[in-house]
Amino acid sequence: MLDCAAAQFALQVSGRPQAQVTGMHELSIAYQLVEAASNAARQNGAARVTVVHLQLGSFAGVVRDALEFSFGIAAEDTPVAGAQLLIEDVPLTIFCEPCAAEAILPDNRMFRCPRCNTPSSRIVRGRELLLTAIEIEEPHGTPPG
Repeated sequence: MLDCAAAQFALQVSGRPQAQVTGMHELSIAYQLVEAASNAARQNGAARVTVVHLQLGSFAGVVRDALEFSFGIAAEDTPVAGAQLLIEDVPLTIFCEPCAAEAILPDNRMFRCPRCNTPSSRIVRGRELLLTAIEIEEPHGTPPG
């Protein structure tokens, strides 16, 4: 497995939450994922990519089903064709000042600490759209390294 954390491939969602999105948004993201994974595979002499690992925040403004569908389309005729897209869901997490602790929000529409009910806009996690790793198939005849 190749760790892709060092080069985040410009897939992190910018600071603000996005409005409800359509499939075109996810298709564009899928093409970016495929391009990044293909480039990483080529740089490592891989024959093809078998798995793409992605962190997806619940507040990233991306519809998971649409992204999964789009990924297969974007991967056609690339080293990523047929690869599995493994998505790790990242829940929306805030920091609550009165509790001095992080809290996972059960509802993305209510920015209140679930313990003390204090409003908070300090998002700690949940906006991620991050390619974290790929798994590759070595070219035939290449000894395992």
